[in-house]
Amino acid sequence: MRNLSLLGTTHHTHTPTLGESISAVTFDLDESALFTATEHVSKDGDVQVKVWKIEGNDGLGSDDILSNHLVTIFTSSAYLKSNPWSSPHEGPAELVSFKILPDTRTLAFIMRGGDIATASLSEGLIEVDIVGSIEAGIAAASWSPDDSLVVLATADEKLILMTSTFDVVSETTLHPSDFGEDAPINVGWGSKQTQFHGSLGKAAAQAPKPTLVGASPDDDTLPRISWRGDGAYFVVSSLSPVPADPENPLRHRTLRVYSHAGILQNTSEPTPGFEHTLSWRPLGNWIVGTQRYGFEGGGIGREGRHDLVMFERNGLRRGEFGIEKMLWNGQVSKDSEMALKWGYRVREVGWSSDSNILSIWIERDEGDVVQLWTTGNYHWYLKHEIAAPPDHHGKAGRFTAVVWHPEDALKLILTTQSRVVQRTYVWETFASRCKPSNDSGSVAVLDGASILLTPFRPQNVPPPMSAYQLALSSSSSSSGSSKTSHTVPIHVSFSPRKDVLTVLQESGYLEVIDLHTRLGPGRGKVMDHAHLWAGAVAVNDSSTAYRQVIQWAQECDASDIIRLAALGSDTNDFISVLTLAGSEVNERYDVGLPERNGRLLYTDQSLSWQGPDGQIYDYDISEKTFLPSAKLPDFCSDAECVNVHPEGRTSGALQDQSVLYVGLSQGNKLSVANSQTSQTLASNVNSFFIASDFLIFTTTAHVAQFAPLEALKSLLESPDPNSPIPEWETRRVERGSRIVTAVPTTMSLVLQMPRGNLETIYPRPLVMKIVKQDFNQKQYAKAFSACRRHRVDLNVFLEYNREAFMADLTLFIDQVDDVDNINLFLTSIGQGSLPSEVVAHVCDGIRLELEKRDLKKYISSILTAHVMKRPPDHESALSLLLRLRVDTEPQLVEDAVKYIIFLVDADKLFDTALGMYDFSLVLMVAQNAQKDPREYLPFLRELRALDKYYQHFRIDDHLKRYEKALKDLSQAGPERFDEAMSYVEKHQLYDAALTIWRDTDHYKTVLSIYGDWLFERREFRDAAFVFRHAGKPAKAMIAYEKSLDWRELFEIALDEKVSEEDLNATAYRVAEDLSSKKRYADAAHVLLDYAKDIREAVISLVQGNHFSEARRIIALHSLPTLLEEVIYPAALESRVQIAEDLGEMKEQLRKQVQRLRELRVKKAEEPDAFYGVEDTDLHNVDVMTDISMAPTAFTRYTQAPSSVSRTSKRSSRSKRKMERKIGSGRKGTVDEEEYLLKSVTKLVGRFNTTQAEAISLLPHLFQFSEEHREEGLALQQELMEFEEELKQAVEDIWKKKSAEAEGAEPFEDGWAARMQEYEKQRQIDPLDKVARPDLMKRDWNPKLSIIGNKSK
Repeated sequence: MRNLSLLGTTHHTHTPTLGESISAVTFDLDESALFTATEHVSKDGDVQVKVWKIEGNDGLGSDDILSNHLVTIFTSSAYLKSNPWSSPHEGPAELVSFKILPDTRTLAFIMRGGDIATASLSEGLIEVDIVGSIEAGIAAASWSPDDSLVVLATADEKLILMTSTFDVVSETTLHPSDFGEDAPINVGWGSKQTQFHGSLGKAAAQAPKPTLVGASPDDDTLPRISWRGDGAYFVVSSLSPVPADPENPLRHRTLRVYSHAGILQNTSEPTPGFEHTLSWRPLGNWIVGTQRYGFEGGGIGREGRHDLVMFERNGLRRGEFGIEKMLWNGQVSKDSEMALKWGYRVREVGWSSDSNILSIWIERDEGDVVQLWTTGNYHWYLKHEIAAPPDHHGKAGRFTAVVWHPEDALKLILTTQSRVVQRTYVWETFASRCKPSNDSGSVAVLDGASILLTPFRPQNVPPPMSAYQLALSSSSSSSGSSKTSHTVPIHVSFSPRKDVLTVLQESGYLEVIDLHTRLGPGRGKVMDHAHLWAGAVAVNDSSTAYRQVIQWAQECDASDIIRLAALGSDTNDFISVLTLAGSEVNERYDVGLPERNGRLLYTDQSLSWQGPDGQIYDYDISEKTFLPSAKLPDFCSDAECVNVHPEGRTSGALQDQSVLYVGLSQGNKLSVANSQTSQTLASNVNSFFIASDFLIFTTTAHVAQFAPLEALKSLLESPDPNSPIPEWETRRVERGSRIVTAVPTTMSLVLQMPRGNLETIYPRPLVMKIVKQDFNQKQYAKAFSACRRHRVDLNVFLEYNREAFMADLTLFIDQVDDVDNINLFLTSIGQGSLPSEVVAHVCDGIRLELEKRDLKKYISSILTAHVMKRPPDHESALSLLLRLRVDTEPQLVEDAVKYIIFLVDADKLFDTALGMYDFSLVLMVAQNAQKDPREYLPFLRELRALDKYYQHFRIDDHLKRYEKALKDLSQAGPERFDEAMSYVEKHQLYDAALTIWRDTDHYKTVLSIYGDWLFERREFRDAAFVFRHAGKPAKAMIAYEKSLDWRELFEIALDEKVSEEDLNATAYRVAEDLSSKKRYADAAHVLLDYAKDIREAVISLVQGNHFSEARRIIALHSLPTLLEEVIYPAALESRVQIAEDLGEMKEQLRKQVQRLRELRVKKAEEPDAFYGVEDTDLHNVDVMTDISMAPTAFTRYTQAPSSVSRTSKRSSRSKRKMERKIGSGRKGTVDEEEYLLKSVTKLVGRFNTTQAEAISLLPHLFQFSEEHREEGLALQQELMEFEEELKQAVEDIWKKKSAEAEGAEPFEDGWAARMQEYEKQRQIDPLDKVARPDLMKRDWNPKLSIIGNKSK
């Protein structure tokens, strides 16, 4: 539903000499220049060709930016022919082909007289060389798209294929008799009349065929050549030779398709009335030409019918559409200036470089015109007409060339005898931008003299159909204007207030039409237009061309005020401002602009113009001038000005508003700007629209994004100019989707697919905007309906403003009065993600309000509120049913029971009813749940036979409410106590049992059972405590002995008067157990105090290295013999053990220090090898590839790929095991250094412990025998040496390197950057991960050993 809008025009006027005219143009894409060729045929039959270069051709600047100069002049022989030409001139242009060959920077000229000339552009002085000549003359020529081949059709009916150096590749006749290599094969399926003809049916096969096949009277008899876009094929259209058969004297056109090697592939069937025009669509699917009907030799049809027809590469016809509707008045001309039977003829057809626009060059008596057509959904739209300007004598204007730019698909170059016109177009969607509640969503599509209108708010009509078709007036004579009007508008615009459409002709003729769009659903016409005003916009009648019109308004304007601004160009751009009050013109004036080829911005309450450099000017209505206000990074062909209101408000004073300018450049860059700065939001945008306070845009990544205008305002006001673009809400769309319009009231966004069909979606941001708006206006019914229609979670009512909703709960129920809607709301919040207390609060609030209103009416909603609470209150719901059963009719209760069974699982509800101990309620639920009576009736009968508390016990036990069942059982009588204890043991209800029987005679029994359970769980200390309180000292002693709490054990033993023999036996057992746990001091205490065994006590002390205590005990009991027997040997054994430990530590330290040095040397010299890939078998991945990869620095930290394919996946257990292996310090891994550092740290801790033991041993060694003293000195020396070695090793290992260089540039976003950052984190120096260990301060003075020697 896009239209072609004129973006800008540049003119270059050439002052020709007498008889000279511009005949051809070509493009220099390297220098963005345009070359034109003028020719003049002298009386002597020579052709003088001048080549001009027009520079500054890469933009939309002013005409004075363009500069031209003469490049070269050469003369060639003209081609003379006796037959007169049907052209308005004496004959076709002598310059058949004019081309720049970019590879060699050469100009190539192919003349109709037969000369082929070249001129090198790389030389200072350009000279033209004749490289060859064809004596018979050249009728047509065409270069391949890659400029490597050229095809010539000579006047003697030969077809020559040549290279770019003009070497002949092939030469053949122009009219071969064979079909070509792809000739169809007859497989015997019968005649054509019996074959399948698709949707046309059998009538197509039986339709009459013309007996004579001839050419159109408008045919110029010249051949045409056209290449396919990829250069693989070219097509030749040629008029057949004059037939020798007098019965069929007519000549006809034939299409022949050749390969790039010049080999004939296909020949088309004879087409009656086929004309000379020819163009192969660059995409390659259509070969187009024109066909006439209604004359001898023409197609069978009404007279005057004129079609543009399409053929496939195989020569078969593909389709057609009529072009005569706006060209022929239905009468045959007899006095035509150009001898044209129908008053016009088609001169040429051509395609834009992207195959989207078809141009048709038409010659008429009143002047040439070029029509631009587009297609969508199998319909052809006439989008634009370009009339040739009259010449300097005032005669009808004639074009001499119509050429599309080879790269800029929307730039068209047209030449007249003395002028070069470059017109640049842009795709634009004419959509209404009315605000709610007048937003109709109307979109206008231009199609010739009709405007196809569809308001998307009341209905969605897919193109090519439309909801309403508006026919435009064909003449502007009623306005009194003498200017030539164009039947196809150049631009249309909607009012920002209501559906008032303004139609602009390029001549400046305006029509203002009130569409009277019906906004709501209903029958009848969706529009009923009325013309409000028509006339010329200009103050003075002039030849100025206009290209854009905008309707704008001021906030203070009355409803009947219409302000129009029409953009035109002269030397610079200017704007004609027109103010209408109803059908009267109140004000009309022109405002000049500083530059040319700018663009008006769509706006609400102001008028803005954008210059070709992106500078934006706002209109000051009081001064009637434009002042600079902002600047976009690039010129944006599609731009809009929007007022951002303060948050939460939809209108406000101008001083409270912020103005944003949003623009989309032709390079797909979407930018936003304010008066201070600008920001590029994305560089892959293909369309945008502003609605509901969102900037909505679609990207080539097939995503629609919704940027809040308030967020854009904050982004531009951010103090950090490099702040990242935030992530907005997105939605996936179909590939190639573009925005047509958005309708805020219906929350819809209309998208058009590349093939032309429409899709209406309801994006969540637009829906939520309306929902919040309705919520703020307390229109809860509308908000609820929108949420339900668009499947929005109803939790938004509470998430948006919980306090306001709870305050308006009564109003909410008043508006959402339907029971089903209330049930839906309660169910939604109950199943949502809101906190439990919030859900419970809302459910209770709604339930209480409904109970006040009508219990019977809202019974299902009240039940829903009970069920949806967190936690659900099923018992309250069932209690309500019991109350209803007494007070209301049975049918209501039955329906309520069925409803709650629908909400809750029937078995769960049955258990809830059973847990209420009401068998009538249980039966009611069971019967309505259609449970099998054989499943529950026997159980209920059994329960009924029991007494009350035991019955409750059985029910609670059945429902697995064990604690409550135990409580019931305790109330069933003392005879049930044993059963209760068994129940406690079965379900481990000890805490509940202790609470129940605390102040009873059975309390100690419960404690004893609890103690036995703790003892079985090996919780001996707790069991002993319980046994003591239960009065079970024997069991308490056993438990204390198991827990090695020897003090409490012997306390009880003494209190219980245990015998001496049993006490000694217990002491020896406990001491042995304590020694096995290395509690030697405790074991010694037990042996001394309770076994009275001094020797064993001393042995126990020396085993724990408690020599001082052992010596004290010996001295206390006067047993010096124990020194020789126990202390001295034990001291030497301890010394030997310490020496062995030091030896092991020394060996470990030296190995690890050496390995650390090797690793650090390797890391410094070969970092790639150090951080390279290890054996791939060590890290098997879940899914392996069959392709081995070269190792990289990144694969070190990933699960490395293997060359062996593995299809099995690892379990989570094996993955955890693998993760533990990764950090295990295996040799050769990247974690080895960190592992070694941790190992050295543990070694330091071990040495500190050993040193403490040695220091406690050394004084005793120095005080014993000479042997002990020597061993002490040796031990002291070993300790000091290893301590020094260890200290030096720690110092060397944890020596910090010099600070690394700072200020590294941050990585850009991307996979490689993230992997590098990950590698950087993993390559942190292990010294920063492992803290340096501290050696324990030595508490022993080595000098004391000297004192010991002297004293000895």
